[in-house]
Amino acid sequence: MPFGAVLAQVGGLGRFQVLQTALLVVPILLMASHNLLQNFTAAVPPHRCRSPGVTPSPGATPSVPSATPGPPGATLDDTSAASDGTSATSDGTLSVYVATIWDLVCSYRQLRQMAQSIYMAGVLVGALVLGGLSDRFGRKAMLMWSYLQLGVMGTCTAFAPNYASYCVFRFAGGMALSGFGLSIALVEWIPTPYRTITVAITGFAYTMGQILLAAVAYAVPHWRWLQLTVSLPFFVFLLYSWWLAESARWLVLSGKAERAVKVLQRVARLNKRKEEGEKITVEVLKSNMKEELAGLKSSYTVTDLVRTPVIRHIFFCLSIIWFSTSFSYYALAMDLQNFGVSIYLIQVIFGAVDFPAKVVVTISMSYIGRRVSLMAPLFLAGLVIIANIFVSTELQTVRTALAVIGKGCLSASFNCVFLYTTELYPTPIRQTGLGFGSTMARVGGIVAPLVKMMDEYYPFLPPAVYGVAPVVAAVVAGFLPETLNAPLPDTIEEVESRLVLGGIKQLWWGQRLGVLSEAHPRSPPVR
Repeated sequence: MPFGAVLAQVGGLGRFQVLQTALLVVPILLMASHNLLQNFTAAVPPHRCRSPGVTPSPGATPSVPSATPGPPGATLDDTSAASDGTSATSDGTLSVYVATIWDLVCSYRQLRQMAQSIYMAGVLVGALVLGGLSDRFGRKAMLMWSYLQLGVMGTCTAFAPNYASYCVFRFAGGMALSGFGLSIALVEWIPTPYRTITVAITGFAYTMGQILLAAVAYAVPHWRWLQLTVSLPFFVFLLYSWWLAESARWLVLSGKAERAVKVLQRVARLNKRKEEGEKITVEVLKSNMKEELAGLKSSYTVTDLVRTPVIRHIFFCLSIIWFSTSFSYYALAMDLQNFGVSIYLIQVIFGAVDFPAKVVVTISMSYIGRRVSLMAPLFLAGLVIIANIFVSTELQTVRTALAVIGKGCLSASFNCVFLYTTELYPTPIRQTGLGFGSTMARVGGIVAPLVKMMDEYYPFLPPAVYGVAPVVAAVVAGFLPETLNAPLPDTIEEVESRLVLGGIKQLWWGQRLGVLSEAHPRSPPVR
């Protein structure tokens, strides 16, 4: 691509690229901490529910059976936990949980699930708001704002005086977390051959963050201190983010070519290519990017995702897959206490399983193809989740093993559907399609805790829904075209010209039949 030539002129993969990538990856380690934090801050301690109107005898020693919903109006028995919210855990340490100090158990236990849904709603709103603002004010500015907002809101959450303020601050923190996706745009400083590896590194950083969360939560059992521990580092990230370079492509396309030249020359100096950098002028830069600038003359909107039949077919299939994958993923990842083992241990296992899962699916996508590599883990994840319904609660090892397999399969599916989406949509609407897929994933994350609330009335229903969703998504994935070794489509017309076989519209990638549009040059997918 034209910008690639400019990037090569200032050093390609040099010292600047390595340092910038490292600085962007570090905050992602704590991204998992905020997404999954409620597993630890809002864990349910051993307790019993007191029936309305029943007052425990002074000095009575309570028996602490497994937590049960209790009758309507039941609250946490005062004899089950200390007045300061402290509760003894199975390993003898003292922990303080949100659920204890605000009585989010028994008849109020559904408020825990509601708090997580509110947080995920913030992630969704943040994606919609910050995405638009980044097009206006730049990727770097919004990324810095996200660091600031998450640091401030995370700190405020730690000092929340009540449940309502806790939810408000968590919502605002979720909004800020969406800004982390903007760091991927800054990865455009990486030469095209290395981008896949770079984005894979960010994925593994998120996985490491899951393991790190377990260690930090074990070391910091008080929920307020834990919240502070994972929030304060974002002020440090804000300080060094001033050094990061703004997207040169965004600067040029926004009519700020002079600033883009200065940024490129700075990168050239850091990569010890000062002389080459000085050769870059506004005229040279615009000449290299004239095709991309010409592409601005045509505007595309979200309506283009449903305007034509083949694109519409792809859009609906991918929407179901994105939603189902996220829906079942968060159903497993946010229900650690359901497996009857240490939540710290299961968090480490859930994080560690992502490593082999992502390696296997990466190899599979390269040799077997995208479609099968997506269908297989989705189908297997659904089967093991459904199978867990019929496994006795006494067989905790079996239940945990099945859940770990399901979690790994869903993580692999996330990796696959991200790449698959960028290859299915043509260049003019690729980012729009990817953005809508991410939106559907966030909707799945919002709905997952709400479905869990039904287990009070129908205990078998939530796991059944969680299991059926990825199975349906696997079937839907079968109606998508294979993209292995296929060239990226440049125009909507080119995708529409693909052959459609059979009455159920099974798509098949044949030879490219469309005429390439000069107005929309090919750009590599963001992986």
